Amino acid sequence: MKLYYSPLACSLADHIALLEAGVPFEREAVDLKTKHTASGADFATITRKGYVPALVLDGGEILTENIAILDWIASQYPALRADGPLGRTRTLEALTYISTEIHRAFKPMWHQGTEEDKAKASRSIAVLLGLFAADLETDYLFGDAPGVADFYLFVMLLWARRFRVSIPKPLEALRIKIATRPAVRAAMEHEGLFQSLREASRADAG
Repeated sequence: MKLYYSPLACSLADHIALLEAGVPFEREAVDLKTKHTASGADFATITRKGYVPALVLDGGEILTENIAILDWIASQYPALRADGPLGRTRTLEALTYISTEIHRAFKPMWHQGTEEDKAKASRSIAVLLGLFAADLETDYLFGDAPGVADFYLFVMLLWARRFRVSIPKPLEALRIKIATRPAVRAAMEHEGLFQSLREASRADAG
């Protein structure tokens, strides 16, 4: 398999999930401005959509869209989804909420919104995270071990810290717990995120 990603994009969730699953895979960064990969390839030859993630399976099939890829990973490695007869459905429910509500709400932050737009987005994201936190009864979203929905939420919490959005205490505890996992640290180190997040924090503070 091969994962195409961009540092700190939502593809970080897929990167973490594959490492957690312990499956061998290749990975290549994509410059979302030039639409070229790290090796110089035209990303449009992988997917005409032009955005990450994209996962090339061993048989050559190409998966796109974060929810679809995370669902596929969880289907192959059931430990990364909720247990029980509604396990897949509950996982998709969480992934959909993260994608359609929380992820989408960050658009003004990443796409040069006005200060008013960013302030409004920050308030909306805080409310959306609060609704999620209110239902959190265990260390992770679905019990004592993290799954693909936790990894996607973790990326959103990194974005929230990046843009100084208020994070509810239960989700901040979840973020810290996930950040200590070896797979998470390996993915972030590979994407060069430790340094970039520190630099972004200093820039915001200054």
